[in-house]
Amino acid sequence: MIAENLSESSFENSSNTFVVHAGDYLNKLSGEKIERECKIRLEQGCKELVVDFSQTEIINSIGISILLGVIDSAENLGAKIIFSDLNAESIELFEMLGLTKHVTIA
Repeated sequence: MIAENLSESSFENSSNTFVVHAGDYLNKLSGEKIERECKIRLEQGCKELVVDFSQTEIINSIGISILLGVIDSAENLGAKIIFSDLNAESIELFEMLGLTKHVTIA
């Protein structure tokens, strides 16, 4: 059983880059918060979104679906997406799902 101890996602903004700290569990609740903030920043002219997964242990299917929406929004506005500090399991999952074709892994 997975404990529902969700850490808050957090955000940093500097010039044209917006950094999202995904928290320990990327699910519907945290994903929607990330999506909302990313879309606001993209509409404000952000050209680079960084999603920091350094604290992320679990990403569920709804979280992935939400990430796909963020990727689509960024691509439509000409912004770059960077996924940073992924663990090996998340990299493998994103490669298998084809997300790595649309983002930079750092």
